[in-house]
Amino acid sequence: MPFSETFGDHFYSRRDGRAECRHVFMAGNGLPERWSGSAVFVIGELGFGTGLNFLETWRAWWQSRKPGQRLHFVSFEAYPLEEAAIRRALSSWSDLAPLAERLLERWSSLSDAPQEWDLDDHTRLTVVVGDALESVMKWNGKANAWYLDGFAPSRNPGMWSAELMRAVAHKTAAGGTFASYTAAGWVRRNLGAAGFAVEKQPGHGGKREMIRGRLPA
Repeated sequence: MPFSETFGDHFYSRRDGRAECRHVFMAGNGLPERWSGSAVFVIGELGFGTGLNFLETWRAWWQSRKPGQRLHFVSFEAYPLEEAAIRRALSSWSDLAPLAERLLERWSSLSDAPQEWDLDDHTRLTVVVGDALESVMKWNGKANAWYLDGFAPSRNPGMWSAELMRAVAHKTAAGGTFASYTAAGWVRRNLGAAGFAVEKQPGHGGKREMIRGRLPA
């Protein structure tokens, strides 16, 4: 189980990180149903971590996409893990190994410049290393869905600041959505002030609540 000494928090649910991804980030954003009608679907993520959210999403994309559709997954990460640490973290899920290898083949080329990797004919991964607020503001794209997956707000408040939530809203397509495992009151207020309609939902793995929201069209 990967643990951040910088923030004193685990990278994902100690019960089941993949189930957390499916419940919180995918179902919270209405995926995969929402991408069924899109020629190009863009997902933004705050906190790449071990890459588990991306890999689980990519797996679902492989299973449900239609011919001609493309997925662009853009992740913002201030403290990228070493390849060996990612490999260890993902080793528990043998069925993800083929996809994980495609990611790890490119990971050694990661640098301070945004990296864009076409992992197959219909899936592009962009990893942006650096401060989240600065990186999101510089990004020239817009996401149809956001995975807000920073460490716990009490341990990493900058990842949930009002300024960053405004930047996320600014980089969200009309009618776009977000989902997050946290339901902290001040995070909800920051997202609401940024323009999202925010609602609580049952959390994952015994966690009472999570949140999701939509930017009005």
